[in-house]
Amino acid sequence: MKYLLSVAVSIVLVTVVTLAWRILNWVWLRPKKLERYLRQQGLSGKPYRLLYGDLKTTSIMLKQAKSRPINLADDITPRLVPFLHKLVKDYGKNSFMWIGPVPRVNIMNPDQIKEVFTRTSDFQKTRLNPLARLLAKGLATYEGEKWTKHRRIINPAFHQEKLKLMLPAFYESCNEMICKWENLVSGEGSSELDVWPYLVNLTGDVISRTAFGSNYEEGKKIFQLQTELAELTVQVMRSVYIPGWRFLPTKRNKRMKEIDKEIRASLLGIIKNREKAMKAGEAAKDDLLGILLESNFREIEEHGNNKNTGIAINDVIEECKLFYFAGQETTSVLLVWTLVLLSMHQDWQARAREEVCRVFGNNKPNYDGLNHLKIVPMIFYEVLRLYPPAVVLTRAVHKETKLGNFSLPAGSEVLLPIILVHHDKEFWGDDAVEFKPERFSEGISKATKHQVSFFPFAWGPRICIGQNFALMEAKMALALLLQKFSFELSPSYIHAPRLVLTVHPEYGARLILKKL
Repeated sequence: MKYLLSVAVSIVLVTVVTLAWRILNWVWLRPKKLERYLRQQGLSGKPYRLLYGDLKTTSIMLKQAKSRPINLADDITPRLVPFLHKLVKDYGKNSFMWIGPVPRVNIMNPDQIKEVFTRTSDFQKTRLNPLARLLAKGLATYEGEKWTKHRRIINPAFHQEKLKLMLPAFYESCNEMICKWENLVSGEGSSELDVWPYLVNLTGDVISRTAFGSNYEEGKKIFQLQTELAELTVQVMRSVYIPGWRFLPTKRNKRMKEIDKEIRASLLGIIKNREKAMKAGEAAKDDLLGILLESNFREIEEHGNNKNTGIAINDVIEECKLFYFAGQETTSVLLVWTLVLLSMHQDWQARAREEVCRVFGNNKPNYDGLNHLKIVPMIFYEVLRLYPPAVVLTRAVHKETKLGNFSLPAGSEVLLPIILVHHDKEFWGDDAVEFKPERFSEGISKATKHQVSFFPFAWGPRICIGQNFALMEAKMALALLLQKFSFELSPSYIHAPRLVLTVHPEYGARLILKKL
């Protein structure tokens, strides 16, 4: 008996010591080892602080930056990413920061950025907190063979001929919003309006129509739930990840899981009904879900029905969730900052309107005409340069990896600060923070001098699959708006870009609309 008790005590002691060692290694020993390694590479940054790293300082600086609006002509980076802005200012471009016990190495050299984007097996997507993954996984988060298979199956939904078929849905949603605006504009022909909520609803409507076609109302419900889940996801991503925390029944954890369950149930019902109709011989619809399911069925027929062929229904659900989040967010923020900047720069608004009127007159914009616009894309590229939807991208380093002159240790991450590169005077000149669409008059390659210094939709083999969708939708919306209205900033407009998951206007976007 004494022997058994002694064995049990020994096992408990070994377990406790092992666990204590692992915790100590996780929160202190390993981070300090990584820090020494990075400094030997010539990289600089703040010393590691127990568990939180730079997260507390980041949070404090973000709160301070958000407490005050900025001038229209100011660089927005100190307000959106104050810690990162100061880090580069104090320690240079070759610097690193701490996300809890994980170091993130800042990469701003275009050649190194290109390497990160092209060497996809060496620089993989960072694993999100499991709670954050509830918002959307799908193609954007997969690696290796799974990513290759999903990309192959999803690609047909974003081919140009399919986008052409979605143009009527773009038009219907945009026209409905414009009709509302026309009714709101006073008899005198002008009215003040916060356009931001309308643009959010517009892009949600477009995704609902183009993803699910006739299931439009059901789509709107999913969109509203996704919006709430996105706000909760931001809170999760700004806190230290503690393994197992997601299992605790906190108010936030419970609500995130409830929303996810409701979204999945709604999507499952829509997908099952669509699959049933297609198996009964009904033609696939030309919405994103129909094209995705048709492509998936074709994949299974061509390669045999086994577990490695096609994508499972849970994966289809994840792709639909990603359509919602990425599609709605990207276009709404592109449009709102386009309207704000064109309100500030009336000369460019006039040039864009002249082009739209020359190409379409008062007629409905068509696919070929939208593709032949020159001034409008220049404006969009400059807006995406100054106000990229996502301000940073991150990649994980799982084994010791050479990048340029640096050797990056396993367990570190690389940070691609889109907004800092887009605003860097070294790449864009002394007027880097000024709105000058003429930079793109000869295309992106000429504007960037053939460097990877402009990547609002990422770059390389994993460039955003939906970028053409987003730009075509934005072209339709802007063309219709320019045909119907002129717009300028309201005296009550407050310039306060705010980073949620993308760059939102914190106090909306109040414009004065005038009927033409």
